[in-house]
Formats: sequence, C-alpha cells, structure tokens
Amino acid sequence: MTMTGMSNAPTPPNVTMSQTMSPNADRPGNASVGTIAGPQLRDMKKKLPLRVLSAQDFEHWQRYGYVIVRNAVSQTQAKATADFLWEFQEMDPNDRETWSRPQLRDHAMTELNNSGMVEAYHHQTMWDNRQSPRIYDAFVDIWDREDLWVSIDRANLNTPNTGKRAFDGFIHWDEDTSQTPLPINVQGVLSLVDTTDETGGFQCVPELFENFADWLKTAPVGRNPFRPDMDNMPYPCHRAPMQAGDLLIFNSLLAHGIRANRSSSARIAQYISMAPASPENTELTEWRIKSRDQRLPARGHAFPGDPRNWEQTRYARARLTPLGEKLLGKQPW
Repeated sequence: MTMTGMSNAPTPPNVTMSQTMSPNADRPGNASVGTIAGPQLRDMKKKLPLRVLSAQDFEHWQRYGYVIVRNAVSQTQAKATADFLWEFQEMDPNDRETWSRPQLRDHAMTELNNSGMVEAYHHQTMWDNRQSPRIYDAFVDIWDREDLWVSIDRANLNTPNTGKRAFDGFIHWDEDTSQTPLPINVQGVLSLVDTTDETGGFQCVPELFENFADWLKTAPVGRNPFRPDMDNMPYPCHRAPMQAGDLLIFNSLLAHGIRANRSSSARIAQYISMAPASPENTELTEWRIKSRDQRLPARGHAFPGDPRNWEQTRYARARLTPLGEKLLGKQPW
C-alpha cells in the first residue's frame, strides 16, 4: 500500500514513557485536556446563540446526554481519514484476508481487546477533522464558550468480530460516577463510514442519563463506578445510527460503549472532543504542543500506543490552521 503523507525525515530518538506521559494521565478517561469545574452541562443556561445545533438538538442533548451533528465533515474528508486508517493498520479494505491481523499491542483495559482501536493520533487527516470549523462550532454550542482545546485521541477500525477477533461489546463510563460533585466532561465520535445495526459502533443508555440522579439514590452500595450492571438495569441500551461524516457528541455521564461488529464490513471512526482551554496549566499546555510536534499518543492505561512508532518515523507533522493552533494550545484565544 502507498503510505499517504510519509515523512522523509530521519528517525527521531526513541520515545520514552516520561516524554509521552500527560501531566494528568493518572485520571480516568482521556487526560489530554484539563479537568472542568462548574455546573453540570445538563443544567447550563445558554448565553451564546446556537451555531450548528438546533433548539431541539440542544434540548435532546441536555435531556438524553448526546446529540448527532449531521455532515460535520464531508464524505470526501471522512473517506480520506478511513483510507489512512486502513493503511496504518496494514489492512486492505478490498482483501478480507488482511482483516484478521492480530492487534499490535494488548490493552491494559482488557475489555478493549479486539475492539479495533487504532493507535494513531496526529496524522494530517485526523487534524483536518479536528480543526473543521463546523466541528468546532458544534462544541461551542455544547460548552457555550469559544476558548476550547481539542482532545488528543485515536481512532477505531473494527472489522467483523469473528474468530480470533471475538468481541462482545460493553457499556461503561470513562469518568468516576461515584465522585461528589460528579465529573464534567464531553466526548465525541466522528463516523467515517455509514453504520447499521450489524456494523455495531456507538451504543448508549440515554434513559439512564435522563434519570441519573434518581438511579443513584437506589444504586447498590459498592457498585462499580465505571461499569453499570446492565443485567439489572431498568433502561435499555440503544444504538445511534450514523452516516459517514456525522459527529456524535455525548456527555461523559452517559453510559456508553462499542457494539460488536456482526456485519461483513468494517466500522471506522475517529474520537474527537473539546473542552475549555486551560492555558494556566503550563505543564499540560507544553505537553499538548509537544504531543503534536513529536506525534505522541495520549497517555493513560487506556492508550497503549503504536509499538512500531509509525507516526514518528513514516508520517510528516500535521499542518495546523489558525483555528487548529488555538485548539491545540499553541496560540492563545
């Protein structure tokens, strides 16, 4: 396969764990943005006019904890990212014999094994999606503020979960739901292909989010704050149908997960989120800038990284737009 965007630069020095570790990597979830304090987003009263979401979209977001932004990027842009991910995984979309390659490195979060996580973080196509004005405007609607940082996150290419790639799917939270006050965070997934019930992909429990405060009052003592007991859950799990280029934004208090792929095609997506910028956290700011410059992965027990170091050795540093430089933290808002 042709290596899109390959760099002819010499191989950089070996990357060590201390170089790649985000300053707050010991916290749950993605540690590439700062922690957020304030009122819960479901209770926020809008001050800025909506840019992308409709009033009905925003009402759905606050009630059920998620919203889908249709055509967040063009199908051409979505395909460019999908093509890169096939290449990065050393798979051929037209040769199913290549689809059953074992994952490059096992996950410390064992439930993610065989879920199709792609340990790529900084390719040009991924940054093109992050610095898309429509995606940025959607997160401005969610946070009701303009000074945002984008998460440093990976992608997913999940071929059919059969044979050695068996995977049953799971429901979880990426934040500790036993904390008082509850954490405040937002996550997002950009679909790079059309999805069906058989393809799998994002699934969630919106009625649990809607009734979360009441559910907490009767939740068992000693429950797992990261994994709801779905066997005894009074609310059903739903799949969210998406088309290539659609962005699903969800509240981190929404129980969610990856549905197993029972189809004959691949589910492909990129994880994109934004949160209020934290320029006062100079250590985190410096890490974020270095992560893009040196093509480093997000750090934390959920992000094992690419053992081949392909991003450092085979691909050029992504070019940023003026908006992208602010979303990274390289330039101030």
